[in-house]
Amino acid sequence: MKIDRRKLLAMLPAALGGAGPERRVVPDYEKPLFELHKVSSSPVKIARIELLRVGSNHFVRTTSTGGAVGICRTKQVEDYIAILLRRVAPHFIGKDARDLESLIDSVYIQNYKLAGQAFWAPVAFVEQSLFDLLGKVANKPVGALLGGVIRKEIPVYLSGSGRETTAEEEVDVYVRGVEMTQAKAVKFKIGGRMSRNLDAYPGRTETMMKLARKRLGDKMILYTDANGSYDAAKGIEVGRMLESLGCGFYEEPCPWEELGETKKVADALSMPVACGEQDASLWRFQWMMENRVMDIVQPDLNYNGGFIRACRVARMARAHKMNIVPHNTQTDASAANIVQFASAVPNIGPFMELPFRAKEKKESWFTPNFVIRNGVVKVPEGAGLGVEIDPDYLKGAVVEKA
Repeated sequence: MKIDRRKLLAMLPAALGGAGPERRVVPDYEKPLFELHKVSSSPVKIARIELLRVGSNHFVRTTSTGGAVGICRTKQVEDYIAILLRRVAPHFIGKDARDLESLIDSVYIQNYKLAGQAFWAPVAFVEQSLFDLLGKVANKPVGALLGGVIRKEIPVYLSGSGRETTAEEEVDVYVRGVEMTQAKAVKFKIGGRMSRNLDAYPGRTETMMKLARKRLGDKMILYTDANGSYDAAKGIEVGRMLESLGCGFYEEPCPWEELGETKKVADALSMPVACGEQDASLWRFQWMMENRVMDIVQPDLNYNGGFIRACRVARMARAHKMNIVPHNTQTDASAANIVQFASAVPNIGPFMELPFRAKEKKESWFTPNFVIRNGVVKVPEGAGLGVEIDPDYLKGAVVEKA
């Protein structure tokens, strides 16, 4: 008789969950967080999961057998379509969306050899769409499903900085951005990005950061992101310069996989070191916190697998008395995930990351536009993610095939 290994693996959590000597041992970081069965007294069966394309935009749309619909805009899904449609979506079809926490774990069990951003990002898109669906069933925002809304406005720090500009041009971009948004914090890209100690051009980082402090003033909180530019020795040298300018944190000074190098920088500096945006392993996050590789924890809500796994990282961080400041490069309708997350998680940092445009532009195909006013973004109060997409915009959508 031929054994279907995938079906066998899918059965393991339930089969080993009961009493007896072979009871499944669950690590603390995988223990349940939420009570999603309170969303509905009856199952919310998942009937369809579709990947839609409208122009350059992609969306995951989930539909229940009862007709409830959830939708979220994706990020960089073009590279992951086959994994989303062949490996991830089929696992959820026919299941009860209220079991979302265990479904996130079991889809990993079935596909553990694929673990990494290319796997967890598709999982995140499906999960976020299902949270939108569950929020609409419950008539509550996602933040309420994540433990309860405790913030209705989210202070943000401006990001979106680049390395193709001169030091002077980059500072000028942020001066204009602060004038436009009244933000209290900004983040500059420093170094050369995975450059093995090279700057974008000689002297750019120091010139830019000193000029930023001069032009933005002593009250402005300056963050920096090196994108893995340095080894430990150079990272510490640059860090000392940043400390002298009173910078708020120093993100990813060393290549993200070189944990020992990053820890050396964190140990040497009094300024907080932040990292975690590339990581997609809960065990690894736990190890990094236990060994104080960083001071600020930065999972990405997509790369790490969605709301549930980010909330698990936040729970770990609370246990270690650390803040969580998710990495984010999304704007417009896609910004709903970080805003909903920050509305509910107790130990977020003082500011969340939100890229900005030099010229404000309002899109017409969705509401609300996540516009920064007085340094904050308002949390939408509508059901689910709180984003309303114009049905006419989706009428011509192409349904992607694997």
